Amino acid sequence: MASAAPVQGIQEETMCPICLEYLMDPVTMDCGHNFCQGCIINYCDKWEEYGPLECPVCRDRIRKGSLRPNWQLGNIVRKIRQLELNPSKENLCETHQEKLNLFCEEDREAVCVACWRSPQHRSHKVLLMEEAAQKYKDQIQLHLQSMMKERDEIPAVKLNEEKRLLELLVGAFRQKIVSVFKQLRQFLEDQEQLLLAQLEKLDKEIRKNQDENATKVSKEIPRLSELIGEMEGMCRQPASKFLQGSRTVTSSIKLLGSVRNGSSLPQVNMTLDPDTAHPELIVSEDGKSARWGFTEEDLPNNPERFDILPCVLGCDRFTSGRHCWEVEVGGGRFWAVGVARESVRRKGWISRNPEGGIWAVEQCGDQYQALTSPESCLPLNQATSRMRVSLDCERGQVTFFDAENQGLVFTFPPASFTGEKIRPWLQVGRSQLRLCP
Repeated sequence: MASAAPVQGIQEETMCPICLEYLMDPVTMDCGHNFCQGCIINYCDKWEEYGPLECPVCRDRIRKGSLRPNWQLGNIVRKIRQLELNPSKENLCETHQEKLNLFCEEDREAVCVACWRSPQHRSHKVLLMEEAAQKYKDQIQLHLQSMMKERDEIPAVKLNEEKRLLELLVGAFRQKIVSVFKQLRQFLEDQEQLLLAQLEKLDKEIRKNQDENATKVSKEIPRLSELIGEMEGMCRQPASKFLQGSRTVTSSIKLLGSVRNGSSLPQVNMTLDPDTAHPELIVSEDGKSARWGFTEEDLPNNPERFDILPCVLGCDRFTSGRHCWEVEVGGGRFWAVGVARESVRRKGWISRNPEGGIWAVEQCGDQYQALTSPESCLPLNQATSRMRVSLDCERGQVTFFDAENQGLVFTFPPASFTGEKIRPWLQVGRSQLRLCP
């Protein structure tokens, strides 16, 4: 059987990858592949507008002016053409020495007529050499056209994909901007509502204070009128009676002064010091209230903290001036409200009286009393829900008022604070106390 593989290999090396014909005026590129000069020039002219040029075989970049004429390859191509025009013995069947002018499609090799008639190829489909070559050229051309079409579509597909990706990015960024500004608008609206609510609350408090002050003034006027009448009457009496009643009038004047001082002072915005609170007391986050917690909190046993009595001190420390604040006692039946020295004892049992550094009043069940030594019962007509504490540092005096009816509850005798800091003091027993404002 004939074998023409070496000849076919040489023929394939001399074929142009573009036109699939023998190379015409062959040129060589940097990558080493060869093309017809006309084919590669047409290829470059056609694809130059789509971007950098690439070798049709290996896709290496094509540099401008890099095409080199390959004269030696051109001579080889011409020799091969001459051999086809003047076939030599090399184109004969090695077995039968006949011309190889047929092609067996099943064995994919050139055969002669004698080979075709032999048992080996008798049942095989055989074509003339030229027909077989044209058939395979047509098939290759179809694949080539399909590949070129696919290659032509790649730039458009790539452009569409980039466009779609850009649209997605722009859409995502647009949504993010809309979301951020929506949150910002919501935040500003919330802040506006919050500030307006605070302003409305402040306005109500101002109006309430104005009404309370007006009520206090209206209550003081009759007392002043009564006192003026008493003083005028005393002045008209003989000297002996005048001197006998002067002590009563003087006490009335001092008492009225205490009432006026306590009701007209601006109230201090007080908060509680949680570091001093007994472990069973729960101080609110805003520091305004303290309540009985029934179980001890896991708190550090620092020197400032009360450990026996359920007490807590205020954060404010006073050494001079006059100060006033109120405490809501609610419906509690066991509580004490007042002031204490900074040096008041915190550990163990403490003396709840001025000697122990505490000036306070308390409710114990149905009984009200001032924490003097011994305690002084207070004749309150009805239970109070808010107690006002008035502190005069210069005079060393602590006075308590019923904040609801402005009535005087108790005034401690003047004491010497000797420059020591005085702090608000609360004792909470199974109840809740809240500082106002």
